Amino acid sequence: MPTEEKMFQENGTITSSSEKLATTGESMSPGAIRIGAINAHPASKYRVWIDIDNSPHVPFFLPIVEKLKSQGIEVILTARNMYQVCELLKFFDLPCKVIGGHWGKNKILKVLCNCTRVVQLIPTVFETRPDLAVSHGSRAQVIASKLFGIPSIMMHDYEHSTKTGFLEPDWTMTPDIIPCVSMSHNSEKVLRYPGLKEDVYIPRFRPDPAIRMQLGLKVDDLVVTVRPPATEAHYHNPESDTLFAETMRLLASKPNVRAVTLPRNARQKQQLQSEWGDLIASGSMIIPEFPIDGLNLLWFSDLAVSGGGTMNREAAALGVPVYSIFRGKIGAVDRYLSEQGRMILIESVEDVRSKIKLVPWNRPEKPQDRNFPALEYIVRSILAALPGRGGGEILA
Repeated sequence: MPTEEKMFQENGTITSSSEKLATTGESMSPGAIRIGAINAHPASKYRVWIDIDNSPHVPFFLPIVEKLKSQGIEVILTARNMYQVCELLKFFDLPCKVIGGHWGKNKILKVLCNCTRVVQLIPTVFETRPDLAVSHGSRAQVIASKLFGIPSIMMHDYEHSTKTGFLEPDWTMTPDIIPCVSMSHNSEKVLRYPGLKEDVYIPRFRPDPAIRMQLGLKVDDLVVTVRPPATEAHYHNPESDTLFAETMRLLASKPNVRAVTLPRNARQKQQLQSEWGDLIASGSMIIPEFPIDGLNLLWFSDLAVSGGGTMNREAAALGVPVYSIFRGKIGAVDRYLSEQGRMILIESVEDVRSKIKLVPWNRPEKPQDRNFPALEYIVRSILAALPGRGGGEILA
């Protein structure tokens, strides 16, 4: 049986749909660091290892997993216990092996946590022997994959958080809105798909009005979905915290506004309960005590205010009025949505009062039916990257 590396170099053909660039696996193969490359499986038993690194990636990878399985691919799922990942895995009934966690915002601890998780992932790599590793930003998976000669695809939709340290994935996959030069110095290693990350799973969404009753919302309540800033992220800017506080004061000034607030973890939940206890007691702020389908909450909201990326883009994809209080470096996707008028950037305390409109959303009867090609592009690219699957096409 040839090694995984040899099969990839002999048979893996990568084709760019935009440039019709055919490249052998040798020139696109992983870097020089290869410790004990793992033997590949027969062509009929390909294994793709997907590592879920953050809570938005649970609904994102769900349709990808289903598509790959429908193609006869065995999917190995691992996840990091970070934010609401475990709760969402249970909510979506997605079997997954949870390995490692999150050690907070300290940069040194982040590095140590990442290195520790690489070690924690090694037994799973030995046991399952994957042919390809796929993630949406998992640095630990990239390092583990390099150590054992496993080709890797890392997806990103925010170009300012792509650095993986001294190692890079074999391919970076990104929405075509983001310029290749923003993702890698080697454009041949950047794969692009049409649309946004949220387009992969938005078409699956079906509204369920029961959520309003579950949250105790009244008919005449003006519902605002609120997502606090990611205070533990390396790209966090304290200005977002100031804008969040001003937003909560604005929402509290209107008697019929209900701010359904989704903390990112237990620490942030405790902080919200401590700082905004009076709003919680009055019913102005509602912190759900059970996992919630974020898309469903957004659909039955009148507007959304978020200090992060995914929920803002989900709201924009659904047509819900959305205001971003994120004050890190603005990425190409958010710029694109802002220029289209699908998302409003809040950049100052004055913007909070002047730009956020507390008015009912004229909600359509159902979400707009759209046939997004993003899912097909991503799945076909994953299949083409499998070692030995000649004739595949990676759509860049």
